[in-house]
Amino acid sequence: MRLLIQRVTQASVTVDNKIKSTIKQGLLIFVGIINEDTKDDIEYLVKKALNLRIFDDEYGVMNKSVIEIAGEVLVVSQFTLHASTKKGNRPSYIRAAKPEISIPLYEEFCNSLSEQLNKDIQTGEFGADMKVNLINDGPVTILIDSKNREL
Repeated sequence: MRLLIQRVTQASVTVDNKIKSTIKQGLLIFVGIINEDTKDDIEYLVKKALNLRIFDDEYGVMNKSVIEIAGEVLVVSQFTLHASTKKGNRPSYIRAAKPEISIPLYEEFCNSLSEQLNKDIQTGEFGADMKVNLINDGPVTILIDSKNREL
């Protein structure tokens, strides 16, 4: 499972020209899922994402987590995070899990985030053509891969 996390001052998702979700200061998290992902990957990534110290403290040092700033979270499914660009110029998405695997894992990831954050999170619409609008704060963008924990 891969997360692309962006620290934002605001973000929103639009589906069919209607705003589905919006947040103010917090995290915009793109999630990519593969067939081999499990609850262990979810637990690892939820803990990592919520405890990343990427928000400024009173001295302007990135020393606080989204929990500590009472920030919001918006989660968007994105199978293209597992694109393979090894051959040719057309990315292959063969590693991305099919909906029957990825939807339950995506939902479990979102539920676990909400439970650990102790408040509702916002989401995109799985499988939809979404327009994501964001203001990346910093910019701060972090990639975390549960299968490569050295990233």
